[in-house]
Amino acid sequence: MTDAPRLTAKRFHEHPGVEDWRVLFWGAHAHYACDSFAHAVELASAIGEVAAAVGHAPDVDLRPRGVTIRTATRRDGGLSAADARLAQGISEAARRLGCRSDPSTLMVTGIAVAQDHGADVRPFWAAVMGYDLLGDEDAIDPQRRNPHIWLHELDPPKPGRGRTHIDISVPADHAEARVAAAVAAGGRIVREEPGRWWTIASPENHGVDIASWPDVEDFDEDPGGGADEDRPPTSD
Repeated sequence: MTDAPRLTAKRFHEHPGVEDWRVLFWGAHAHYACDSFAHAVELASAIGEVAAAVGHAPDVDLRPRGVTIRTATRRDGGLSAADARLAQGISEAARRLGCRSDPSTLMVTGIAVAQDHGADVRPFWAAVMGYDLLGDEDAIDPQRRNPHIWLHELDPPKPGRGRTHIDISVPADHAEARVAAAVAAGGRIVREEPGRWWTIASPENHGVDIASWPDVEDFDEDPGGGADEDRPPTSD
């Protein structure tokens, strides 16, 4: 990971040949359905060739029914032109091999932990999870496999009340369907900025934020999993 100039989601999507890709938390993602494990291995091998040619390696999740790819240039998930080139090459390889893009399967999950003003419980969460600290608010899996932890203050403050909720990043063109499914299953929308994020309460009042803003953001900087002004208000 480098500190190369950041490419916003909007500018990433403007590159031709990246239509299969969606920008979620921590980078650009794509999923390709395959006919068998051997077919998926064939695609993974082709991805390795593209990565070698571009000089930029992605994260690859290989499963019997398909391959999921994540690419980012910066540790905070920021993109660069290299990610767009890599995405273009991988998409070309997938089409050549007959693999089918399915962005509806893409999702990144995070855990949001509320803390009192002046408190810093990130060292605890980093220790218990075996994570690295990143920036001022995040703790991340060094292998980039498991949910990130985002630490935030409650507004207004609620001393002595430790709370967590789940953050789910999904493609912008699939977010409203995910929200509708959650509501149909008994959830209720607590707050929302339609087209960007929704806070949903479960039937037993557990909190979930569904975020589509990473796929449409156009801010110059995007610390951690996303620019702070994009994250929903923190009033767990």
